Amino acid sequence: MRTYTGKTKILITALMMLWVVFQLWFCTFGIISSVNLRAFHCMFLLLFAFLLYPSSKKQETELSRPKVADIILIAIAVIAFGYLIARYTEFARTGGRIDTLQMFIAVAGILMVFEAGRRTSRSLAILALVFLAYNFFGRFIPGYLGHNGFTFKRILITQFWGTQGILGTGAGVSATYIFLFVVFGAFLKYSGFSNFINDLSLSLVGKTPGGPAKVAVIASALLGMVNGSAVANVATTGTITIPLMKRTGYKNEFSAAVEATASTGGQFCPPVMGAAGFIMAEFLNASYMTVMIAALAPAFLYYLGLIMSVHFEAKRLGLTGIPEEDIPSAREVLKNGWHLIIPLVVLITVMVLGKSPLFAATLAIPVTVASSWLRKDTRMTWDKIIAACVEGAKGAVTVGVSCLLIGVIIGTVTLTSLGLNLGYMILNGFTGSNIYLVGLLVMVISVILGMGVPGVAAYVIVQAVAVPVLLKAGALPIAAHMFCLIYACLSNITPPVAISCYVAAGIAKADQTKTGLIAVRLALAGFIIPLFFLANPVLLPLAGNRVSATLLAIVSAAIGTVMLSGGLEGWLLAKQHWIERILCIAAGLLLLYPGTVTDIVGLCASVALIVFQVSRNKRKNAIM
Repeated sequence: MRTYTGKTKILITALMMLWVVFQLWFCTFGIISSVNLRAFHCMFLLLFAFLLYPSSKKQETELSRPKVADIILIAIAVIAFGYLIARYTEFARTGGRIDTLQMFIAVAGILMVFEAGRRTSRSLAILALVFLAYNFFGRFIPGYLGHNGFTFKRILITQFWGTQGILGTGAGVSATYIFLFVVFGAFLKYSGFSNFINDLSLSLVGKTPGGPAKVAVIASALLGMVNGSAVANVATTGTITIPLMKRTGYKNEFSAAVEATASTGGQFCPPVMGAAGFIMAEFLNASYMTVMIAALAPAFLYYLGLIMSVHFEAKRLGLTGIPEEDIPSAREVLKNGWHLIIPLVVLITVMVLGKSPLFAATLAIPVTVASSWLRKDTRMTWDKIIAACVEGAKGAVTVGVSCLLIGVIIGTVTLTSLGLNLGYMILNGFTGSNIYLVGLLVMVISVILGMGVPGVAAYVIVQAVAVPVLLKAGALPIAAHMFCLIYACLSNITPPVAISCYVAAGIAKADQTKTGLIAVRLALAGFIIPLFFLANPVLLPLAGNRVSATLLAIVSAAIGTVMLSGGLEGWLLAKQHWIERILCIAAGLLLLYPGTVTDIVGLCASVALIVFQVSRNKRKNAIM
C-alpha cells in the first residue's frame, strides 16, 4: 500500500475522515436512498483504491503526490458513479431503459471496478471476469450450464444501472455492516483492547503446556470476531503470538498455522461474528440473536479442537508453559483494563434490546472513545482517533472493492439463473437426493469461490450460489447459511489460495504449503461438523430440536472433537501407536456424527482406548 508525504498525506487523511463521518451519519441518522448510498460508497472505494494501491509491483510506494494516471482513473470513476446518482431516478422512471451515453457510462464504471479489483484483490477480479464473460459466451455452453444469451445493453443494465450487479447486495453489505465494523475494530485497537486481550489470555493459559499457542488461539478468536478479517487479524496479532510460539519450541509452520486457523474462526464466533452474523440475519429475515445462538456450537467445537490440538502437540514435543514470573496477574489485568470491554457490552446490549446492528455499532464507536478515557494510559487522544479512522478506512477498501466484484458475480448468477441451473445439475446429475454428497460438492464450490476473498465477502458470494442448492436438497435455511458461512471462512486457510496462511507463514518465515496443510489438519473438526449438522441440525440450537437433545449432541461432539484432535496429533494420554491413532480418529468421527448408535460405539471405543493407555502408563511407570 502506498504512503504519501506532505500536503497530499493531509488531504488523503481529511478525505478518509470525511468518508468515515459520511458513512456513520447516513447508516444511522441521515436520510439517503440505498442506491445513492451504495454509489457514493463506490466512489470513495475507487478513489482510495487508485490512490493507495499501485498499478504494478514495480511502481514506487512512497509518493509526494498521486500519479497522473491514477488521477485520470479517479476522475472517470467519480464521473461514472456521479452520473448514475444524478440520473438514476430518470432511469427508474423509464422502466430501466438506457441510451448510448448511459451505455458508455456503464462500461466506464465497470472497467474502473475491475481495475480497482486488479490492484486490491487480483484472484477475485479474475473470478469476476470469468463470470462477466459467462454473460456473453454462456450461450455457447451446452447442457444445464448454458443460457439463451443476452444483449450487451441488458448486461450493462444488470451489472451497472440495476441493483443486482455492482450496486447490489455486495455494495450494500460493504456500505453498511462491513464498513462500520471494520472502523469499530480499528477504534478498539487504538483504545488498547488488543493489548488487554493478549494480557488476559496470557494470564489465563500462559502457564499451561504450550501456553503461548493457547494465548494465540484465545486472543485471535476474541479479536477476529470483532474485526471480521482473518488476514488483518493474522497481520496484527500474529506479529506478537507467532514469535512467542516459536521461542517456546513450536515449529515455524505449526506456529503460523495456529495463528491463521485461530484468526479465521473468529469470523463465525459469537457474540459478534465480525459482520457476517448481521448479514446472515438479513438474508434469513431473522433476529441476530437467532443467528448468534445457532453459531455457538460450531464455534465452540472449532476452537475446542484447535486448543486440544495445540495442547497435544505441546505434550508430544515436551513443551512447557511460560515462566510464572513472566505472566501478568489476571486480577491486575482486569483491574487495569476492565473498562475496555464496555464497548462490546454496549454493542451486544443494544442489539438485545431490539436496535439494529448498524445503530449498535455506530453507538459503540463513541463509547469506545469515552471508555478509553476512564484510565490515563488508554486515553484515545485526537491523534489516535484520526489514526483509527484512517486505519478503518484503509481496511475497508480491500473488502469493499471485493464486494463490488462480488456484485458482478451475483448479477451474473441472477441474470443467467446460473445458481438454479447449477443446483439442478448437482441434484439431478451427480448426487440425487443424498444430502451428504450435495454438501460435499457445495463445500468444494464454497471453498473455491471463497479463495483469496475476505470471509464476509466470501460468504455473500457463496450463499448466492450454494444456499438454493442446499435448500432444494432438504436442508433448513439456518443450517444452509451456517454451512456456507463456515466453509467460506475456511477458504482462508485452504490450499492452494490459503491467504491467511500465506500472511502467517511470512511472519513465521515458514513454508507456505506446509503451513496451509497443517492449518487444515488443525481445523479438521470445522471442516467436518457442517456436513453433519446439514443433515441433522441437532447441533444448532433453535433449529427446532429439544434442548436436551441439542445439549447431548454438543457434549458427544465435544468428546469426539477431543478424540479427533488426539488422533491427528498422535497424543492422548501418551504417545500413540498408529493403530491407536486410527482408533482415536474413528471414535472421534463417530461421536461427531449426531446419532444414538454412533455415540454409544464412539464412546465405548474412547473409553477402551483411554483405559488401555492408562494401564500401559502404569506398567511403564512400574518398570521404571
